[in-house]
Amino acid sequence: MMNERIKQRRKELGFTQPAIAKKIGLTKATVSLWESGSTSPKGENLHALAKALSCSPEYLLFGNKETKPESNAEWAGGFEIWDSDTPLGEDEVEIPFYMEVELAAGDGILDSREFKGPKLRFTKSTLKRQGVNSDYAACVKVNGNSMEPILPHGSTVGVDTSATNVIDGKMYAVNHDGMLRIKVLYNLPGGGLRLRSYNTDEYPDERLDADQVKQVKVIGKVFWYSVLL
Repeated sequence: MMNERIKQRRKELGFTQPAIAKKIGLTKATVSLWESGSTSPKGENLHALAKALSCSPEYLLFGNKETKPESNAEWAGGFEIWDSDTPLGEDEVEIPFYMEVELAAGDGILDSREFKGPKLRFTKSTLKRQGVNSDYAACVKVNGNSMEPILPHGSTVGVDTSATNVIDGKMYAVNHDGMLRIKVLYNLPGGGLRLRSYNTDEYPDERLDADQVKQVKVIGKVFWYSVLL
């Protein structure tokens, strides 16, 4: 249970409830409610708690062997949208932000034409650390609740369209028969693919055989996400 993992991880690190509450800017009562199972952290609070406990949000949610306890991931807070008239800083690059994406079968999210819409700004050093070339990066919105509580409806993800080889347990944007989806992917024997949602109660794992995988085009790996509440 998630509440038990929160409590166990806190004790492993030698933190008291007040200490954890102080690290994430909340009250001891809130942490106590999480550990009792009366309520669960979501969105920004989930990411802040995971960071304070030096683990991944996925570990707190699932606690299984497919999620690594240690994580360098950080929740990225609010951001601003710039237009083409706003000058770039020396260490900045712009990445197109596709707020409404409609995919035709087989197509990706990057277009060879000049992008005229809104853009998000990233520092070159941030992208370099992630091994991302800005020429192959794009940002899109997440629709629906299948990836909650990690990615609530309306979250924004950054996608590296040059990274299409599936690494088990990583998050990808895929074109599934003409529909943009954000899923955690796993390879299956015989050329199959497993698509996992974080909201497993409503969206159980999808197992695709080799023939069904032909309907799926991996657009790219998610390298960044921002959660707006």
